[in-house]
Amino acid sequence: MSDNRNTMSGLCQDNRGMVCIDTNRVMDSCRDRDCFENTRVYLTEGGEEILANVSNVRARSAEILWAYVGVDEVPFNCGFYQVTIRYYIGVELEACLGVGRSQTFKGLAVLEKEVILYGGEGSVTTFSSDPENNYCSRNYSSKGSNDPIAIVETVEPIILGTKITECGCQCNNNCGCCCDTTDVSGAINDFLCGAISNSENAPRLYITFGVFSVIRIVRPTQLLVQATDYSVPDKECIAATNDENPCCLFEKMPFPIARFRGTNGKTESNEGNGRSRGGCCGR
Repeated sequence: MSDNRNTMSGLCQDNRGMVCIDTNRVMDSCRDRDCFENTRVYLTEGGEEILANVSNVRARSAEILWAYVGVDEVPFNCGFYQVTIRYYIGVELEACLGVGRSQTFKGLAVLEKEVILYGGEGSVTTFSSDPENNYCSRNYSSKGSNDPIAIVETVEPIILGTKITECGCQCNNNCGCCCDTTDVSGAINDFLCGAISNSENAPRLYITFGVFSVIRIVRPTQLLVQATDYSVPDKECIAATNDENPCCLFEKMPFPIARFRGTNGKTESNEGNGRSRGGCCGR
């Protein structure tokens, strides 16, 4: 019997246009809409001073500055994983300090949710080559874990409500929601241009956020796919130039009908024909 270990035969080279690719396979996914009600917005000392002297305040915009995504195996439920997502939301606020006088300042909110998704099972440990690794080195950074990878897609949060709570009490008193304690002292102080204040007697700002998200969990896999030759683009590159008349460029732009319509023209049929949104994809 001939030895074919050093040949190009096998499924990945069968002369039928089939090739093997290394990619991520989606094991499970879900979509969700979360309403984070009365989430505390953390401010700097300057922001708290503004808040203490306002007659009215509104949130102008909110953006996700950063998000932590963690994956932990669910005990006694093989193949399922808990995906923990923590959003760091930067909020731009506008305060009315008097008649015809306003001032903008920034705050930080932290939102967190968990979902359960199926991530499959595996019992292998992955190692890969590293150009910085030589024959005698002992660099363990090329060792891969067996956990799947969680991916979160989301749009910017929607601001649904804003309120100020005047609370000048200590946390050992009956103060309700005024005395929540979330450690965000090291979270993105560059956005706030200062450190977060931990004053217990300052008024507190709370905002209700709405967040749409799509969450999926993937695992590396090898697939056999049909392929042709190497793909070379047919389109030639167009050199960037400023010589063309700006009005001529504007005339070539398509009219943004969807922006004026306010929708992409597609609607969903009552969230899956009236079925409830239950299941594991909730807080």
